Amino acid sequence: MSKIEEFFMSEALKEARKAIDEDEVPVGAVIVHEGRIIARGHNQIERLKDPTAHAEMLALTSATNYLGTKWLNEASLYVTIEPCSMCAGALVLARIKNIYFGAKDSKTGACGSVLNIANHGKLNHRIKIKSGILEEESASLLKEFFKKKRIKNK
Repeated sequence: MSKIEEFFMSEALKEARKAIDEDEVPVGAVIVHEGRIIARGHNQIERLKDPTAHAEMLALTSATNYLGTKWLNEASLYVTIEPCSMCAGALVLARIKNIYFGAKDSKTGACGSVLNIANHGKLNHRIKIKSGILEEESASLLKEFFKKKRIKNK
């Protein structure tokens, strides 16, 4: 993994930590265009009472607004966990170029773990995927969050 990939994933991890501070599942995302971050997002499902308020979706909306276009074909997403089917589908529709993620999601991952929407042969766009960037740090944020939730709910 390159220093650039590590840098942008560390920025996504900062977003995930914001989610923890808001008692949200710690997922963070940044979108990069021409070498700089143009959008950030972290899960806000509980706060907004919106099941679509995933980090990726919020960053995607912010990035398209920033660029004034629905296409992100020269942009890259860095996200702490593998996108779900909703997020992967939206990223295909936005024609994002690359997805870099930290931890795989064996329950809902749609970039190769459970499904592969990002590279489905019947869809009109395919996304380059790279996983495992700061994987341990991304996974540990999630594990610690859910461990604390279980203890709190006992």
